[in-house]
Amino acid sequence: MRVWISAAAVAVVGLGGCSSLGFGDRSDLVVDPTHCRTTTVPIYFEEGQAGLSDPARILIRDGAAALRGCAIDRVRLVGLASATGDAQANLRLSQRRAETVAGALAEAGLQAPQVELEAEGEAGARAAGVSEPVRRRVEVIIEARPAG
Repeated sequence: MRVWISAAAVAVVGLGGCSSLGFGDRSDLVVDPTHCRTTTVPIYFEEGQAGLSDPARILIRDGAAALRGCAIDRVRLVGLASATGDAQANLRLSQRRAETVAGALAEAGLQAPQVELEAEGEAGARAAGVSEPVRRRVEVIIEARPAG
């Protein structure tokens, strides 16, 4: 019991000295847990498909909900495809994927003044050591900041 009380007393005295470390107020130590920041989220697709899976729909819905109250400056959607198949078909597929995600974001209530869609096809998805399933995605880049 004495050890616990001594430890508590040391902690109180130690924390009391925080102001001498340059922290004038407790709020200087508190991290704002806001989601209102620039972030990138990948949305994955099945081979040759542009439809969203249930987990992708949930991710988009929850992400849009988390950003409510934020100022959204810009949303970039970069559609990518694997190197399987024809290059032109992959380019069209990556465009359809980006359009699908744009529609789902709008349906989820994400309001952005500027939404940019890009289709990279297989060219944008080529990376050494990256497996095919990881290439089949849309990169969602959201530039957000706290409103006000």
